[in-house]
Amino acid sequence: MTSFGETIKQLRLDRKLTQRNVATLLDIDTSVLSKYEKNKRQPSEEQIEKFAEIFNVDSNTLKFEVVTDKIANQFVEDNIDSKTVRVAEKKAEYIKLKKKIS
Repeated sequence: MTSFGETIKQLRLDRKLTQRNVATLLDIDTSVLSKYEKNKRQPSEEQIEKFAEIFNVDSNTLKFEVVTDKIANQFVEDNIDSKTVRVAEKKAEYIKLKKKIS
């Protein structure tokens, strides 16, 4: 299991690219890329698409990493237990169902 930051760092290292190389391709500062890799900053949808293009990976894979990171971080910050997660999953299904009916 990895986070978005770990994933893009590994993709960068696998391709033997420096942070400066990737930051230039993304048209961002290396400090911003460093924050992405350390999970201290979340990329925009546009940035995710650019990462996917640079590393030749499916953008949905990277979006999945970003979304699951956000959810996991919220759980940790709010000290959410597994029972709460199960109820939230059920509520999400309920909300989806209600939206389909409307």
